[in-house]
Amino acid sequence: MNGPILVCLDKFRGSLTAEQACAAVVEGVAGAGGWAVGMPVADGGEGTVAALVRAGYDEVQVEVTGPTGELVRAVFAVRGERAVIEMAQASGLDVLPGGRLAPLTADTYGTGELIRAALDRGCRDLVLAVGGSATTDGGAGLLRALGARVTDAAGEPVGPGGGALTGAVRVDLSGLDPRLALARVTLASDVDNPLTGPNGAAAVAPQKGATAGEVEVLERGLCRFAAVMAEEIGRDLSGEPGAGAAGGIGFAALAALDARRTSGADFVLREIGVEDELREASLVVVGEGRFDEQSLRGKAPIGVAEAARRHGVPVVVVAGSVGLTLERLREVGVVAAWSLLERAGDVGTAMRQAPALLRAIGRELVTQGARA
Repeated sequence: MNGPILVCLDKFRGSLTAEQACAAVVEGVAGAGGWAVGMPVADGGEGTVAALVRAGYDEVQVEVTGPTGELVRAVFAVRGERAVIEMAQASGLDVLPGGRLAPLTADTYGTGELIRAALDRGCRDLVLAVGGSATTDGGAGLLRALGARVTDAAGEPVGPGGGALTGAVRVDLSGLDPRLALARVTLASDVDNPLTGPNGAAAVAPQKGATAGEVEVLERGLCRFAAVMAEEIGRDLSGEPGAGAAGGIGFAALAALDARRTSGADFVLREIGVEDELREASLVVVGEGRFDEQSLRGKAPIGVAEAARRHGVPVVVVAGSVGLTLERLREVGVVAAWSLLERAGDVGTAMRQAPALLRAIGRELVTQGARA
């Protein structure tokens, strides 16, 4: 090997951040006398701001409303007039107090406050990076924070969360922050689901703690919100690709903020300079907590793998678990794969021992090469 091993891992959810996972592999490589460079990646979800700050963006800290009303410390990334708002910072599962899920009432008000803080700093190029949400409110909370009103039959504001949207009879966007009219908004997401229906935002609400009955309530609420939004803007955007992203926050961005949608993974990889690093690399390591068919649909690790193929650099996968056959992996240019679960024997052990397992794999990359 002449060039370094480039380690581009995303988060191992519930175990390690992307930065921690990369550091463990890099340490293992160095311990065996090798040379590795860590480049943590993200696809628009958790870790996006951290990745951009490492790439030279400024970090701005603010206090905003969390998904269930408590104040949380959040950060967004700024470079020039561009601000990148990571919704998970304000409205994500990781900032729920005590991890207590609130599928019907969690809302995105704090994400709207992050956008407002970015406007206060003079930013006019706003990138909304979505993923990892605790919410299924269609972005109604975000819009309320920016001056919109969502009201019931008595003309009173509906409550927070997707459950309350069942009572919505009107959306009024006239009070939206006027600075938004001068801003460009980009929705950074690789989710192409619509807002409603069997593949909509409510369908994945069980991941946020919703029971079957609560999923039905959320679906009714989102349908109602879509209907009153269509009355306000004169068109129905609930079926647009990406409207269902992150509990439907994509819908609010597309319908009320006139956002354009782009791949979250492509955006992050471009901003952190992966292509430049690949020119010198001898081997690329990609992966995340679980690497499966979903990983092949626009996520950051496969984006790195595709770029590596263009540069003729071999790619290996290191993941908490690997749900693809070696034949399927080879179809996408992966020459070998390591699974922490396979080594540990059970999920609990794999999560507890993830740093040590990743260090061991790093050593093997030097002593054995790209052979799992």
